[in-house]
This record gives sequence, C-alpha cells and structure tokens, in this order.
Amino acid sequence: MFEFQQYLGFLAFLTILTIGFWLMIFLITAIIPYWVFGATRELLKERKAKREAEEQQA
Repeated sequence: MFEFQQYLGFLAFLTILTIGFWLMIFLITAIIPYWVFGATRELLKERKAKREAEEQQA
C-alpha cells in the first residue's frame, strides 16, 4: 500500500498531468484558431494595400 508521501506524490503527478491536458485542450481550441484567423486577416490586408498601391501608380 502507498505511504503518505507516495500518495502526495501521486496526487501531485495527477494534478500536473491534468493541468497539462486542459492547457493543451485550451491551446488547441482557443489560441491556435485565433492565431490562424489573425494571420490570415493580416495577409489579406497586406494584399489589399499592395493592390491599392499598384492601382495608384498606374
């Protein structure tokens, strides 16, 4: 059977594992789509600005 310190170590391990799991889920569902959307938006802005600059020169 576990001693008390082994029990605390096991609980600490489970806590860290659970925190890591939920952090991974959060990053996948919230941060990554936000980053992709922002990068796409900036790319489209740059293309539009480049096209407008070319139209003004012509």
